[in-house]
Amino acid sequence: MGEDRKQLSPELKEQLRKAFNEEWRKELRKSIPAKERMKMSRQDMPQREPDVRNKDFKEVNQGLTKEAAVKEAMRCLDCANPQCVRGCPVGIDIPSFIKLIEKGEFSESARKIKETNSLPAVCGRVCPQETQCEELCNLKKATGVPVAIGNLERFVSDYEREGGKVHVPEISVSTGRKVAVIGSGPGGLTVAGELARKGHKVTVFEALHVPGGVLVYGIPEFRLPNDILNAEVDYLRKLGVEFRMNFVVGMTMTIEDLRKEGYDAFYIGTGAGLPNFMGIPGENLIGIYSANEYLTRVNLMRANQFPKYDTPVFLGKKAVVLGGGNVAMDSVRTAQRLGAEEATIVYRRSRKEMPARAEEVHHAEEEGIKFHFLTNPIRYFSDENNRVKAMECIQMELGEPDSSGRRRPIPIEGSEFIMEVDLVVVSIGNSPNPLIGKVTPGLKIGKWGNVEVDWNTMATSLDGVYAGGDIVRGGATVILAMGDARVAAREMHKYLSA
Repeated sequence: MGEDRKQLSPELKEQLRKAFNEEWRKELRKSIPAKERMKMSRQDMPQREPDVRNKDFKEVNQGLTKEAAVKEAMRCLDCANPQCVRGCPVGIDIPSFIKLIEKGEFSESARKIKETNSLPAVCGRVCPQETQCEELCNLKKATGVPVAIGNLERFVSDYEREGGKVHVPEISVSTGRKVAVIGSGPGGLTVAGELARKGHKVTVFEALHVPGGVLVYGIPEFRLPNDILNAEVDYLRKLGVEFRMNFVVGMTMTIEDLRKEGYDAFYIGTGAGLPNFMGIPGENLIGIYSANEYLTRVNLMRANQFPKYDTPVFLGKKAVVLGGGNVAMDSVRTAQRLGAEEATIVYRRSRKEMPARAEEVHHAEEEGIKFHFLTNPIRYFSDENNRVKAMECIQMELGEPDSSGRRRPIPIEGSEFIMEVDLVVVSIGNSPNPLIGKVTPGLKIGKWGNVEVDWNTMATSLDGVYAGGDIVRGGATVILAMGDARVAAREMHKYLSA
């Protein structure tokens, strides 16, 4: 029988696997009726106390216990038509991985997730499940409270890593084709993992000295610890992915140079690292940072451990962060952890329009962060040392919706007021990294500096060159970048196999 199974085609093996999964899922469904599952309470994620965690960079969320994870998995209705999968940009088989948790088969659950997601420990921590898979969960439609899909994803990935049981899937026979991935952010890492498993030789070129891109320089450790990210990168190395650090494609070598070196296909995942500013008077004063620079100094260059790491960063006492997204939340919570006596968000719209995750806003409020809504800065004032000391603001009111679908903020004449500040972090978005576009003839670039692609394939205007994530979208989310990368990897494999 064992020999017979080896002769089965991959398609038939997949059919048998699905049939087997469907049978045990049906049995589990019968064991606890849907009405009983709907009565079960959602298992809360344990968290460190706000007045303790806001003074250090240790992780806020503590993860589910085995017992809590199984109880949460039991809430899944195993719907005949699961909408949660439709809400996942990387297409995880959510019902199957959750049912494996319900059965206590945690390692198998982790393997199931990794069939389509190479970075589950990252996604379980930073992805906005509440607006994606959990938003479409049928249990939410029935009860208002979805299955905690993200927390369960984090649980099984942590279980696998902490138990030293990380499974490395079978790698296809080498194709002899070489792939260059430019940038080691979430998109680049996803493409690398997908194509390495298919037998292609993948090299990731990263401009910084460590891999991870925005995951390592942009997200604080209280949300995504470095050792978690490092473990995900080590998994890719086990798949055969090579990483070349301190290598700036466009300066060290161009894409055409790499073609001459024998690379057959390319993925551009260089992100949106060009910070946007408001262009108001005084914006070049000392003590005013872009969020990119501020978070990079702390997260990547360890300014929070000065003088062990001699990276300077100003430790403001009255810190203000401009913006309402996740990066703004990361910045203001970082400023507080670095000793700010007052750490404040200044946002030109209302709380309802804030694009940040509800969890991040909630954590910030718990930690004592202040919020000034419907407020916009219009100029800065300096002290005798050319350092920012105050900020003039104007109050806003909301008008009709703009192109983003949110109500447009309109200044209220005569409502100006002064805020004392000594540190300002500007977090109002980023533009795509312009380097690749400037040095790559024939690469079509949009009016906002983004690389233009065919959204069905993520192919650029150049043969064999694909792109995704923030370099295509502008500032977006980790999981959307990974979704782009999955599409690109699929099409790149077709291209390499032709």
